[in-house]
Amino acid sequence: MIELIDVTKEYGKSGVRAVDQLTMKVEKGELFGFIGPNGAGKTTTIKMLTGILIPTSGTVLLDGVDIVRDPINAKKMIGFVPDGADLFDRLTGLEYLNFMADIYGVSAEQRKQKMDEYLQLFELTDAVGNRIASYSKGMRQKLATIGALLHDPTIWIMDEPMMGLDPKAAFLLKEEMKRQCAQGKTVFFSTHVLDVAEKLCTRIAMINHGKLVAEGTLEELKSAEHAANLEQIFLELTETEGAEEE
Repeated sequence: MIELIDVTKEYGKSGVRAVDQLTMKVEKGELFGFIGPNGAGKTTTIKMLTGILIPTSGTVLLDGVDIVRDPINAKKMIGFVPDGADLFDRLTGLEYLNFMADIYGVSAEQRKQKMDEYLQLFELTDAVGNRIASYSKGMRQKLATIGALLHDPTIWIMDEPMMGLDPKAAFLLKEEMKRQCAQGKTVFFSTHVLDVAEKLCTRIAMINHGKLVAEGTLEELKSAEHAANLEQIFLELTETEGAEEE
């Protein structure tokens, strides 16, 4: 479970708020989509969820553990796939995966089983011995995904996970996200691809100018905004919020 309570993040001496008193809860077994325009605060929120950034105020709980007060135990629960998959180019794919497994204390038996399973799933078995410098963007994204899953995390957090993936790899990733949720795990991801969020997510939250502007199932959002689809809801809420602040 993920819980944010009145979370705010301010940058610089000006005190500009990238995230503004965000309160949100994601239950176990949910496939949760996090959407919003560029600069809305999505990546800042994800960086606070994963302990990369410390909130200016508020609380972030992962399965009840405060990530600021107990970062090590909180981070043990997380599998994180960042936007862009900026990996260690001089390592081979296998060296990177063993590095990730070492960080999380994954046993030799579990890491072999997980590596074999996911390398085959994402069709990286033949390339895992090559240096990451030779990988395409999509291959890097798949390797980062595998590395995030080796320790069998209870919470899987991804920032724009479909970027760079071909249609087959994107399909396999979506199927794996659903499989993780079916096991009672929490999956939280940001995306600009509204069609993916609409078809895949059990619940969706929309952020704009750092504030939560909508949250619920797709049907709840459509009913509240009298809209036919998520794209209409997105345009209506983001345009309205922008107009109010001008």
